[in-house]
Amino acid sequence: MPRVLSETDVADFRERLCEAAEKLFAERGPDAVTMRQLASELGVSPMTPYRYFADKEDILAAVRTNGFNRFAQALEDAYASGASPKGKSTAVGEAYLNFAFEHPQTYKLMFDLNQPHETDYPDLMAAADRAHTTQTAYVKALVAAGVLAGDPEEIGRMFWAAAHGAVTLELSGKLPPGAARKLNQQMGHALARGLRPGAE
Repeated sequence: MPRVLSETDVADFRERLCEAAEKLFAERGPDAVTMRQLASELGVSPMTPYRYFADKEDILAAVRTNGFNRFAQALEDAYASGASPKGKSTAVGEAYLNFAFEHPQTYKLMFDLNQPHETDYPDLMAAADRAHTTQTAYVKALVAAGVLAGDPEEIGRMFWAAAHGAVTLELSGKLPPGAARKLNQQMGHALARGLRPGAE
């Protein structure tokens, strides 16, 4: 008879399983990873993961949720550290790039992968929305301060597309190491010039 697991036991094993899954997903791609491989990675029976997750998609959603929450926390901390709207913008931009390059596999799982039924995972949706909220918050501050003019949501997407594009090009080897930071800065300045009040 299996022993009764405490909430701490469950949380600890889920965390270990997610760490192993993140590594395997990153190395082989989610489609190539099986529940049996995940169990083997942790030295447990093939059925053990099913005590904690419904299936591999459930594990992948948990891994991505964790990634989005860590990413969101980094952006929130950066936003809080800025003393002015421009300072907040710079800090959030740096935090974005730092996270992407310090956790490249997590970043790829978060943004370069779609799950068939993401809406079935409310925690994942909430974590992604949390990250998006901070990515837009610094733009709202810039618009409120009169530094930029326009819809903060649309402007936020422009800056996000620029940052993500630069990061992805470097992570895929299309840009040399360190080039994404310079490119993102140049694109950010160009966008900002076009979005100043009165700019045409």
